[in-house]
Amino acid sequence: MLRAWLNWLRSLFWSTTLDIACIGMQNAGKTSLVNVLTDNRFSESMIPTLKVWDLAGQPRFRSIWERYCVGVSAIVWVLDSADRDTFPTARAELHALLDKPELRAIPLLVLANKNDLDDHATVDEVIKALALSTITNREVSCYSISAKSSRNIDITLAWLMKRAAH
Repeated sequence: MLRAWLNWLRSLFWSTTLDIACIGMQNAGKTSLVNVLTDNRFSESMIPTLKVWDLAGQPRFRSIWERYCVGVSAIVWVLDSADRDTFPTARAELHALLDKPELRAIPLLVLANKNDLDDHATVDEVIKALALSTITNREVSCYSISAKSSRNIDITLAWLMKRAAH
């Protein structure tokens, strides 16, 4: 039942144009998320109705994140919710990115990935750790997901679909 519903949502997703930047620290699960969202349906012959910038999270690549975020429909910040040691760096990098004037008002979706692992942070813990309540110049949402088990991918797709409709 869930698979059929996800396929229906994906069919809607593919019929619209949506540009998103998928960003976060290394090993957060960004590429896994993109693969789950697209059901590995990317091909060179596909008409590009969805453009996803899956950006590397290593320190040497963080300076280029901004240029891929300009003009996107949404910024998707992926966080490994089971690796609490990365939270302070994730917070600093996220806020530095969002402070760029050209990125003002772009909606932000924070995905606390890997909720299939023991001792993952809750949504409330992530909101506090990343100081998401202090971000007031844009829409901000936060969900706990697992790209590995597809947990809460349906609400992620629904959130993205709302951005495509705008």
